[in-house]
Amino acid sequence: MPRSVNNVAAHRRKKKYLKLARGYRGGKSKLYITARQAVERGWLYAYRDRKAKKRVFRRLWIVRINAGAHLHNLSYSQLIHGLKLAEVEIDRKALAFLAFNEPDAFSKLCDVAKEKLN
Repeated sequence: MPRSVNNVAAHRRKKKYLKLARGYRGGKSKLYITARQAVERGWLYAYRDRKAKKRVFRRLWIVRINAGAHLHNLSYSQLIHGLKLAEVEIDRKALAFLAFNEPDAFSKLCDVAKEKLN
């Protein structure tokens, strides 16, 4: 009985990883084993950083809100507490957008927070 080999599937499997490794430098885009390691490591980084991205953006929004609040003699925590007391439900992403791009609207929110704090 002749020997059976699985060249077609093996070649396809290798080609899949080498295609994903295009643009990598050196052997990481040419050699199957190193390409596979690089691609799989990239998947791990991508998974981890999808989670980290949410934390990074929240920190950025808080920094922008705090900077805008300090222009109105408020701290970040005072502003958030004042808005909660005033029952203004606005998320940090929108608040940061207002602080960065719409200073007039943000100053009105700061006034609302100041009124409720006093």
